[in-house]
Amino acid sequence: MSKKLYVGNLNYATTEDTLKNVFASYGEIVSAVVIKDRDTQQSKGFGFVELADDAAAERAIAELGGREIDGRRVRVNVAEERQNRGPRNFNRRDFRGERGERGAPGGDFHRGGRDGGFSSFHDSSY
Repeated sequence: MSKKLYVGNLNYATTEDTLKNVFASYGEIVSAVVIKDRDTQQSKGFGFVELADDAAAERAIAELGGREIDGRRVRVNVAEERQNRGPRNFNRRDFRGERGERGAPGGDFHRGGRDGGFSSFHDSSY
């Protein structure tokens, strides 16, 4: 039975080929992937390697944890099943508050332009 391993603290330049080369000495590699940002395609600094044999995976965990790959000490653990997070539905009010909390539009001041940009009313005492 195969076992998927989490490989963390990767150098952002580490490639899937590098992971395959490092883990190849432990046994048959089913898959190797470096996780990348969806928009920028830049590495997120972690990845997964799936080895065909459980014993090989346990050896890799024991021997590679803390080893340097591309100048960084990596963490190697058994990958946990991803929890179903459901759809991402950010409610903007969580970050900005209710609309009424931002103040009434207009206010007493201009941002510039006529009246010198200070006050929207004229008072001779100023």
